[in-house]
Amino acid sequence: MATKSASYSAEDIEVLEDLSPILLRPGMYTDPVNPNHALVEVIDNASDEGLAGFAKNVSVTIYEDGSAEVEDDGRGIPVDIHPKKKIPAVQVIFTTLHSGGKFRKTDKDAAYRIAGGLHGVGVCVTNALAKRLEVEVKRDGARYRLVFADNGKVKEPLKKVGTVPAKETGTRVRFWPDPKYFDSPKIAVADIAALLRAKAMLLPGVRFTLGIEKGGRIETQTWHFPEGIKGYFANAMAENDPVAQPFFGERYITAQTESDSFAEGEGALWAIAWTPEGDTVNESYVNMIPTRHGGTHVAGLREGVYHAIRNFIEHHAMGQRGLKIVPEDVWSRASYVLAVKMLDPQFKGQVKNELISRDAVKLVAQMVRDPFELWLSQHVEEGRRIAELVIRQAMQRTRAAQKVERRKLSGVAVLPGKLTDCASDDPERNELFIVEGDSAGGSAKQARDKEFQAILPLKGKPKNTWQDDADTLYANKEIEAI
Repeated sequence: MATKSASYSAEDIEVLEDLSPILLRPGMYTDPVNPNHALVEVIDNASDEGLAGFAKNVSVTIYEDGSAEVEDDGRGIPVDIHPKKKIPAVQVIFTTLHSGGKFRKTDKDAAYRIAGGLHGVGVCVTNALAKRLEVEVKRDGARYRLVFADNGKVKEPLKKVGTVPAKETGTRVRFWPDPKYFDSPKIAVADIAALLRAKAMLLPGVRFTLGIEKGGRIETQTWHFPEGIKGYFANAMAENDPVAQPFFGERYITAQTESDSFAEGEGALWAIAWTPEGDTVNESYVNMIPTRHGGTHVAGLREGVYHAIRNFIEHHAMGQRGLKIVPEDVWSRASYVLAVKMLDPQFKGQVKNELISRDAVKLVAQMVRDPFELWLSQHVEEGRRIAELVIRQAMQRTRAAQKVERRKLSGVAVLPGKLTDCASDDPERNELFIVEGDSAGGSAKQARDKEFQAILPLKGKPKNTWQDDADTLYANKEIEAI
């Protein structure tokens, strides 16, 4: 048996440099299921040029050889020599973690003050996880080309390859994902199409195009919503029949707004509607980044709208004695699209599927509540129809809860099916071990003392308690088992 060395010195301390942290732990930086997130990082950069007002067109092309390309007509990535790194700035951006032009959040004149990029990591991930990556930049009347290969190594240094008209600018990035870093090397086209469609809604002045190569030909689809969220939401709700017209709103902190908590430019854009049946639309974004798992900004929307509707019901004496309206009554039949702008959003992981900035709750609730209360007072009949739907949902929830309570009272309590009980019935001595998953449950059963130790396997994180009310929590089977 090999013996471990007792020595521990400076020589044992490793420093991961350049792109090596990504290659060592790719799961910390991207979604390993497929290369979609690697592509989205490049799309986000192009979209940020549109958000800053410099790009009017963003095109994405997916080729039959598995590669993907993103092109925009923005300013073009800088190609001059970086003063500290002594290499072209475009090379710095693709090879140096935490580099970029999106850190100056306190500078009101900064082009990227509000942007999807936060950490200067994005396209470094794309480059590190690619067999090959090509960058072409058009700016200052010239066309430049830079090529990487073998997971981020420079293959062809930056060089001028042609000339273009002085006003023609932009960036084109094409990359070939390295299959060894993904469960599947194929890009999920439907997800990319949905993303581009949403970005077209968030950037009414930008046209987004998706091209798919089939048999050597490029088939394209374009999205452009000049009306922004109104046109997008109408399209998304085309098969639904809302009980009232949708409520659209947009509100941001301005120089005239008195706020110690938020900065100028922060705020929200939203569309909300209620339907008695059918599927609902639930989409949220932060600085144009889709947050599929919602987060604190959605919690703020729920809070602001809930209080506005509850006040409307009380003001118009529509409530019933003993009937309590809870947030789930308001939101169970609500469809919404929410787009938030924040200077320094905090996400759960680099994939950015969920916002965790606590101040987003207050920001969105503050932006939404007053405008919605005003809208309800100006559209009383519309408000009544929404309130009636909410009251019906509350009554259904109450009846369902009463049925559950009657079942509990009418019979002997039934223990959860997955519970491995103990022999003793002494509650002061007995112990219950709640473990994550059946596999852990099996191991725990073998190690336990059957006399006084019981085992209950549950799935991990059964419910997000931050955003749900008590009735919803206790209706969850995993929590009920506990």
